Amino acid sequence: MKSPEHIAVVGAGLAGLRAAERLRELGFHGELTIIGAEKHKPYHRPALSKQFLEGGLRGRDLMLPSYFDLDAEWRLGTPVQRLDPARRVLYLPGEPPVRYDGLVIATGVRSRALPGAPLRDPRVHMLRTIDDATALHRSLAASDLPCLIIGGGFTACELASTLRDLGRDVVLVSRSKTLLRGAFDPVMGEAITGLHRSKGVDVQLGAQVRHWAPAERGVGAYLSTGKFVVAGCVVLAVGGEPETDWLYGAGLDISDGVLCEPTCHVVGASDVVAAGDMARWPNRRFGSTPRRIEHWLNAMEMGRAAAESLLAGRAAAVPFEPMPRFWSEQYGVRLQAAGMPRLGRRVVRLSGDARTGAGVLGYFADDLLVGVVGRESPRAMLHWAAKLRASLTPAAAAAATRRRIWRAWRQTTCTAEGATA
Repeated sequence: MKSPEHIAVVGAGLAGLRAAERLRELGFHGELTIIGAEKHKPYHRPALSKQFLEGGLRGRDLMLPSYFDLDAEWRLGTPVQRLDPARRVLYLPGEPPVRYDGLVIATGVRSRALPGAPLRDPRVHMLRTIDDATALHRSLAASDLPCLIIGGGFTACELASTLRDLGRDVVLVSRSKTLLRGAFDPVMGEAITGLHRSKGVDVQLGAQVRHWAPAERGVGAYLSTGKFVVAGCVVLAVGGEPETDWLYGAGLDISDGVLCEPTCHVVGASDVVAAGDMARWPNRRFGSTPRRIEHWLNAMEMGRAAAESLLAGRAAAVPFEPMPRFWSEQYGVRLQAAGMPRLGRRVVRLSGDARTGAGVLGYFADDLLVGVVGRESPRAMLHWAAKLRASLTPAAAAAATRRRIWRAWRQTTCTAEGATA
């Protein structure tokens, strides 16, 4: 693209902040506008379910520092209503339109609502923003009844761990057969489930709320298992949805986040890139399928990469091909992962002792190692993550895809020949 005079960043979270920093770092001296729906500047979201609820950090302690003088116009508490990519205009509520030469979309995800839940009850919460965490903190202080958590992912599990550390009774309800089923294999999921139960969490698996019964004393919930829970507060942690409603009518593919090219450029728009939890792009280390990755490190790295691609332009930009990494700590037990374990169909222990659960597991898609997960094994994880990075290249992923296609073709051919014979 030609040298831009005005770049707008829509989304004032981690990805948006790091994109803005990278723009200035690369020498962009034009006008920079950062627009965010929340009234807060960027802050550390993972701490909301941990140190913030524990009281170790206050709101101002969560604010993310900027490593460069951004010299930006911040428009906070201002959700964008609509994008016109043909005219390069952003429409804001009650304000003049914002015209841009380059645009970074980094609006992230919002908490998914649970159909039928009494969302207007002040004791029922979601946990995505600092305001959500503040409201939950008030509910916890107002009642000593158990906390009911709906969900089996990282937010639900880490929140359960925090509340048990605070001495609170917790009922954790998940529709899955194990906790963290979307991230790990059943064996690791069963180990995490056992860890929570050993710490006193009432884990209800394969369960859902059949009926809600809010009352003055607490929020009642009839579970499909037959159990009845009266909770002082309820947290709905059933995942997130890409924050893309404002992009309806813009002519973009927003079927599951914003569809991007390998370089983070948005498909169907000129001089627009996307980054973070709501960006869906093909990481060529893992083939040509576009996917979203909702992890802290990915948001940071993709924000910087998107800024680089925007300034370079479509023709000169390089693909964003990170090695995803994420971690979780529950009851002092450290879980680390690299790659995309959920793509693996075969699990092999690479190190450690199956009896204690510590060690590193490798996840294979056919004969290709696509992810590693470590439990209380930081040194072994460094070793295996490095091997994974070295071996899992775009060329290796493409070769594995060709082998899968060939095997599928051979299987189909042999089946057809057998039927003919």
